[in-house]
Amino acid sequence: MPASARQRCHAVLSGLVTLATAAVVSFAAPAPASAAEIWNETGSDRADPLTESQGLASVEVPANSPNRYTGIGTIPIGLSVRGWNHVGDPDASYDGHYIEPYQRDSGNTKMYRVQAPGGGWSEYVHTLSPGEALNNSWDAISPDGQWMLSGEWGTMDRLLVFPTPGVNPATSPSVNLPQASTVHLDHPVRDVQGCDFAGPTTLLCSSDDPDGSLFGMTKPLLRVDLSAAPNGTADVTGHVTALRQLPLRSSCSGSFEVEGIDYDRRTGVLRVIVVSPGFCVLTDSKTYKFSRG
Repeated sequence: MPASARQRCHAVLSGLVTLATAAVVSFAAPAPASAAEIWNETGSDRADPLTESQGLASVEVPANSPNRYTGIGTIPIGLSVRGWNHVGDPDASYDGHYIEPYQRDSGNTKMYRVQAPGGGWSEYVHTLSPGEALNNSWDAISPDGQWMLSGEWGTMDRLLVFPTPGVNPATSPSVNLPQASTVHLDHPVRDVQGCDFAGPTTLLCSSDDPDGSLFGMTKPLLRVDLSAAPNGTADVTGHVTALRQLPLRSSCSGSFEVEGIDYDRRTGVLRVIVVSPGFCVLTDSKTYKFSRG
């Protein structure tokens, strides 16, 4: 989320054409392949604007762990005073490592804060690679636990791959967390706020795209099919499909903001946070639930 989007949250809280033409239009704004995979809305919960407005994650270990959420109000004071003033959409490995992505307004680093299954916290800092954006909206841990994907704000044709901090033995809080490889997307994406693995080579992602020109809709739910499971030693490609528009319902009119995403493999439930416009950020922001049709 860029600074301008955060400022909104802080202000509320602190006829037929020729076949050739049709082909060009189809390429520029492809219709979503919803027939390939349908996600039906099954319910929603209110999303608290302070503590549930940025991201969410289901945690499998320890057993019966509650779902985790992030928001402005979940940032520890000790991080905030050091400039880490934005937390994105977290994820958890299947063995219980929970990871939150952090950014600050300037500099050349981003940070991943890791809680081990035993409860202890550690920080892993990544120095930006040449051309890498400062934004740190989300992380997604591969099913094998060894690799973590992350993305950049804006219109992008890639996702970044890192060794999973705190899980992959090649990582340490005392050294730079390096980028290991890249996922090259076959279609641009815009303003991705979260991704989560729904299988070894499948990602589901929430996009806050306000324009709609990439997929013929604003605020889409995306699926990314990888050519292979990330292994950190070789780049892979990702085929992007838009599945549906995410719900945009509120008592207020204005700009919605799609936030984090979570897929719980135990229940098959997909959840996405959508923050309402204006004053209604306080009253009817929602975490929407979906099931595969």
